[in-house]
Amino acid sequence: MQNQPRDGDNFSNNNSLNTSGTKHRNHAPWTKAAASLSLVLLGSGMTLAGGYLAGQPQKLSQSASNLAVSPVNAAPPITAGTDPNFVTEVVQRVGPAVVRINSSRTVKTQLPEEFNDPFFRRFFGSQLPQGNQVQRGTGSGFIIGKDGRILTNAHVVDGADTVTVILKDGRSFQGKVLGKDELTDVAVVKIQADNLPTVSLGNSDQLQPGQWAIAIGNPLGLDNTVTTGIISATGRSGNQIGASDKRVEFIQTDAAINPGNSGGPLLNSRGEVIGMNTAIIQGAQGLGFSIPINTAQRISNQLIATGKAQHPYLGIQMVGLTPELKQNINSDPNSGLSVAEDKGVLVVKVVPNSPAAKAGIRAGDVIQKLNGQTVTDASSIQKAVDNSEIGGDVRLELRRNGQNVSVAVRPGAFPTNLVQ
Repeated sequence: MQNQPRDGDNFSNNNSLNTSGTKHRNHAPWTKAAASLSLVLLGSGMTLAGGYLAGQPQKLSQSASNLAVSPVNAAPPITAGTDPNFVTEVVQRVGPAVVRINSSRTVKTQLPEEFNDPFFRRFFGSQLPQGNQVQRGTGSGFIIGKDGRILTNAHVVDGADTVTVILKDGRSFQGKVLGKDELTDVAVVKIQADNLPTVSLGNSDQLQPGQWAIAIGNPLGLDNTVTTGIISATGRSGNQIGASDKRVEFIQTDAAINPGNSGGPLLNSRGEVIGMNTAIIQGAQGLGFSIPINTAQRISNQLIATGKAQHPYLGIQMVGLTPELKQNINSDPNSGLSVAEDKGVLVVKVVPNSPAAKAGIRAGDVIQKLNGQTVTDASSIQKAVDNSEIGGDVRLELRRNGQNVSVAVRPGAFPTNLVQ
């Protein structure tokens, strides 16, 4: 992806970062499978599904994230059944709690040095481009608290000077961003209002492919748009969808999602929120992605309480081993690694001065157990670390040069200087 604005709100870069933060290219094919653990690797084929920019020749591109919500006194869920009009009932019940979020930000435009020359100013005068430009965007959100707490994507409100929330009944409120988290793309906005309609939250850990999925949002500025489909897959890693800088296991759905949908709810057949719509893959159809609501809830609780989210961090890049991958690595003269195991999770790189480095973990180690549980894929390790505590102990059982090694690592707080 070029360093060019595309659908969405933020700019992203096509060059990934290695563990030391320097740019690299021309990797062997096997390295594309490597998933990062608490390590930002930029470069995304994913497009923001929300943050439609009005009046701009292009839309800004972004990364995906997760959304958090605290328990609320919500309307009771709709009972799933065989009623052919169940979607209509879901929309009637949940629709009033879905909002439009308009944001604007001022961007300074750097003029070429020549325009400062009196000669140019004499002939061009007021026709010269101005130093500041106002960019306006539109996204979606949903109300989780009767007191005006609203969940949306971080990219919808990122860098915004003003945030305006418009309810379905037409009322408009000035919004305040209580907190946002770029790693999960979750933000909480607060408006001054009472007795607002709220959503009911489901359990995203229980989702299965084939279940109904209903999306409500404001794609391309078309308010209160409803689309339907199914849950196509669960547990999609950021690497799989081109968003390796996000610590989310995304829900995949074929319910239509477009720019402006970001931050809106993905619902099950009972009208419960199971995800927050976040991203699409550019040029593809029927490939939309949502942040699981359980992840969103965990992050939003932190944002509401402290204004920020903390992420446990080890500092390793890793990939799940298979016999084929083992052969590819061992036959690659540039890999710098020799692998004897067919199963487990291979440590590809270790961030200098990271918790993993301080614990003595090395590139080439193969993680076989985490806290006594056998692991075969990188995402399971990532999830375990996400659910751990900063400063706590994570015990890893490794294979190193044919020997069993036990290591205790204390996760640290994810360093903000790795987020770019």
